[in-house]
Amino acid sequence: MSTQAAQQDDLAAVIGLEVHVQLETDTKIFCGCPTEPTEEPNTNVCPVCLGLPGSLPVLNEAAVEAAVKVGKAIDADIPRETRFHRKNYYYPDLPKNFQITQYDEPICQDGELDVSVEGERRTVRIRRAHLEEDPGSLQHVGGGIDTATHTRIDYNRAGTPLMEIVTEPDFRRPTEARAFLAKLEEVLEYLGVFDSQRDGSLRVDANLSIVPAADVRDGEEMDPETLESANRTEVKNISSHKGAETALAYEEARQKNLIRRGKAVEQETRHFNETHGSTVSMRSKEAEKDYRYFEEADLPPLQVSDWKERIDIPELPDARRERFVSEYGLDEESASKLTSTKQVADFYEDVASSFDPDLAATWVADNLLGELNYRDMAITDVAGRLDEFTRLVELVAGDEITTKNAEEVVLRKMLDEGKTPDEVVETEGLGKTDAAAVETAVREAIDENPDAVEDYHAGEGGALNFLVGQVMQKTQGSADPGQVNQLLRDELAD
Repeated sequence: MSTQAAQQDDLAAVIGLEVHVQLETDTKIFCGCPTEPTEEPNTNVCPVCLGLPGSLPVLNEAAVEAAVKVGKAIDADIPRETRFHRKNYYYPDLPKNFQITQYDEPICQDGELDVSVEGERRTVRIRRAHLEEDPGSLQHVGGGIDTATHTRIDYNRAGTPLMEIVTEPDFRRPTEARAFLAKLEEVLEYLGVFDSQRDGSLRVDANLSIVPAADVRDGEEMDPETLESANRTEVKNISSHKGAETALAYEEARQKNLIRRGKAVEQETRHFNETHGSTVSMRSKEAEKDYRYFEEADLPPLQVSDWKERIDIPELPDARRERFVSEYGLDEESASKLTSTKQVADFYEDVASSFDPDLAATWVADNLLGELNYRDMAITDVAGRLDEFTRLVELVAGDEITTKNAEEVVLRKMLDEGKTPDEVVETEGLGKTDAAAVETAVREAIDENPDAVEDYHAGEGGALNFLVGQVMQKTQGSADPGQVNQLLRDELAD
């Protein structure tokens, strides 16, 4: 091992995440402005979300219900009472110069989330999850944050309900952080409190420190003194799972290289440049005292102790995955595909209620999802047509069309041309050929290809496949290949 490699192995990364999740509500957290995205800037605004003098916030009950659902899903403690604070700092997208958030009495504390990382199941501790308002959005013109000629501010997003989920520093590799984000997003979508398709709906701040490898043990808590002695950088403006992995990998390498060259790692906030896959310094890292937290006088303390019992949450992905294995007899891989989103799981159960569960799994997990993925589509893109796909399964199950034609012709034309399965079957003439016609085609193929028949009797395996192809041509692909294969064997055995 080289000296450089040995030095790198002596160091390890310790990572914690702050995940900002936009909650799906009709209106903003402290006013009645709609949260529905619009291309017209600064139109979904009012005196409250613009922070005008004399305006008073009114808490959105739907945002609190969504936060409680998240708390139940991560098995967090929901205290008897929670309250809001003002976090004071100046940013141009925060018009009143403070953010209404929660400080030392958050709505959720001490939760956890089980995550599978490279086949190994791990529990990530969640320190807290609290409600706050989203700032507006900055649009940098002429480049990124460090190269723009000027910046425009759109306050439409200001006041959108936001939940900040803060983990303990339990990650040791960037891949673990990416796996956690994917799992968290999956759970949030099952809860119905989050829409991953909405621009900016999930944003990540990642904190990373480099410590001696000897002080790190997978699955064990870090010694607070060790973390305190290592300067921590915060990487902001990460908007995807892949971006989080890329930013953390870059930052880990950057800090290790600094230490290897005998230089100090500055405690600072850095910006992630997604285009270049790198981070750049933004400012020195603020300390907690810099925000001058104090209670939000315009919002009284909120009593939420009974909300946890009153609010129900749906079956979560892990539980549903286990049920699919036990109830439908699916293998782990199929069950995982079929529970990847709530919409997929719901559709599978709808199909499995009418057809064989294995047939339903093949058509939903392999055929439909496979074709959608190939087209860079999700099941939500065809949500209004799921009855048509159920009809396609019905045609296959009823032996009205061949599986081959259903997969290679009907399904693809449904997705590419927007046709119904019955329309495709009719226009392409894909209805199954009756038994008599198939038998006639088999005899014709034998009579017309004596060389192939001779090769078959001589033991050449490819001869039978050739004859099957001839029959399929004569029936325009509407015969069942397995049936044709057997009919040919029977005829050739006589």
